[in-house]
Amino acid sequence: MSLIKVKNLTFAHDGSYDNIFENVSFQIDTDWKLGFTGRNGRGKTTFLNLLLGKYEYSGSISASVSFEHFPFHVERKENNTLEVIGDICPDYQHWQLLRELSLLKVSEDILYRPYNSLSNGEQTKVQLAALFLKENSFLLIDEPTNHLDIHARKLVSDYLHAKRGFILVSHDRAFLDNCVDHILSINKTTIEIQKGNFSDWWENKQQQDDYEMAENEKLRKDIKRLNEAAKRTSNWSHEVEKTKNGTRNSGSKIDKGTSVTRLRK
Repeated sequence: MSLIKVKNLTFAHDGSYDNIFENVSFQIDTDWKLGFTGRNGRGKTTFLNLLLGKYEYSGSISASVSFEHFPFHVERKENNTLEVIGDICPDYQHWQLLRELSLLKVSEDILYRPYNSLSNGEQTKVQLAALFLKENSFLLIDEPTNHLDIHARKLVSDYLHAKRGFILVSHDRAFLDNCVDHILSINKTTIEIQKGNFSDWWENKQQQDDYEMAENEKLRKDIKRLNEAAKRTSNWSHEVEKTKNGTRNSGSKIDKGTSVTRLRK
């Protein structure tokens, strides 16, 4: 177990005046299985690329592990699958590879077939098996369910449930619920961590949203009440001024009349 420490992370794309992240700080235990959630365009892929060292940023990201990304870019897809796996993980042990493939219900004979002859689902499983052979690595798994049917999604979800040390991006709620123990949620310019699966996080989010809506409604009513009170006070002050002005004017006339009478006498 070790920690990935993110401190005061601030980042904006070149030419942009708006920060995607601003003074973001948090820690990740490398044994955690994190689901990564947030609206599209909020910066999930950007954050993964920051971990991979693809962009410059201010602040710091420190880790004693290396980061590996799924899906892996395969340059020579015409090569046998075994060669492709060797490119992904050069130091693997063959028996370990067979163990991982067995857990994913992948037949050993595909290792000797051209990689590009495999189905998209088989390629997904092969890459996951190869990536989990890497020691001292923290995996960044981006949308592994794109080419999986329902049965394969359940199989891969169970496979990841038995693993640890990854950030998983997926829009499949049931998939996330089965295989993560923490949620990494990305907001406007911040990233927060919560223990539990996606449903736990969603329930808390709904409660927080309901609370904020209730507070906003209360604030709106308070503002309306204060405005109405201010308006009543303004009207009352205006009426008092009118009364005062009328009294002063009436007094002047009486004084004037009295003075005239005294002169006549």
